[in-house]
This record gives sequence, C-alpha cells and structure tokens, in this order.
Amino acid sequence: MRTLIFTLLLFCICLSSCNTSNDFAPKRQGYFRIDLPERKYNTYKADCPFVFEYPQYASIANDSGAASHSCWINLVFPKFRCNVYMSYLTVDTNVDAYIEECRKFVVKHEVKASAISERTVVNTKDKIYGVIYDIEGNAASNMQFYLTDSTRNFIRGALYFYAVPNKDSLEPVVKFVKEDINHLVESFRWRTLK
Repeated sequence: MRTLIFTLLLFCICLSSCNTSNDFAPKRQGYFRIDLPERKYNTYKADCPFVFEYPQYASIANDSGAASHSCWINLVFPKFRCNVYMSYLTVDTNVDAYIEECRKFVVKHEVKASAISERTVVNTKDKIYGVIYDIEGNAASNMQFYLTDSTRNFIRGALYFYAVPNKDSLEPVVKFVKEDINHLVESFRWRTLK
C-alpha cells in the first residue's frame, strides 16, 4: 500500500512539473558589448619611403620575422586583438609578380569567405595605384590591400584577428577597423628618402 501511495505521489509531482503555463526557453547566445573609441589619427613617419595616418588607439611595431625588411611594420590594435601586417618591397621589373602574389593570398580565403569584393585605388596626382580586397564571412583575413607607384615602391597589407573567425561576434569591430584601413589608404603617400 505504501508503494502505491508513493508511486501515486511521484506521478502527481511529475505531472505538476509539466505545467505549460510557465513558458521557459533557453537564453539566446549573446555577445559582449564593445565600446568603440573616438577616431583620432597620428602620422607615421619613419625612415621608410611612405607616410600615412593611423589611429591613436593603435601602435606601430616593426615586424620581427626572419625575412622582414626594415620597413615591414605591424599596425597593432591591442583592444581589438588584431593586426594589420604591412610588407614593403622595392620594385624592379617585378611589380606584376607582386600583384599576382597578393591576389593568391586573397584567393586562399575563398574557402571560408562568403564574398570577396575589390575596389581599385587610383591617385594619379600622388602616383598611388592599388586594390583593396574586402573579404566577407568567416575568413581568417577580413581585408587585404596593396599599393604601388608601379616603378619603385610596393606595399601589401592584411588584417588578421587573434580570434576564431566568427562573423556575428566580430562584425562591429571588423567594420570599425576596415574604416581605419580605408583612412590609412586615403592618407597614404610615397616620399623620397634623403
């Protein structure tokens, strides 16, 4: 008799716990709010044949790789955990090879990218020509570019985040940093070293 009462009581508790008047649903996944800084720019001037403006919330570090040149620099965004790697090369008769190498670096991201668009840069007054590649989706690099005067100088840049590519969580920061890269390209100038 006790087991019957206990079983009946357990059955009633189970039925009452299935009450549909309480609509519980699991919380949706959210992302942390990111406070974006006010845009202010510094001018990069070093013993390199170029100058440009970069954001005050970023810093410049020399590339320490084995094959690096003295004008290979990294634009470091510590708050956003990303870098823009910039590689400078001198042009002889190999500008076409450099351009093709840049295109190959972009094409490597086609596997994860949802779209790749390119925008041509033409500034005949200051002899700046190039292409900006905007890479959408969960690719490792979200933006790449190259600039050249087609006779002496060539620079390549690539944006990389130190995080697993996730378009949804990185989107506000990616858009913000892409605007800074566009400003860098617009303010970019070649200069003659003395």
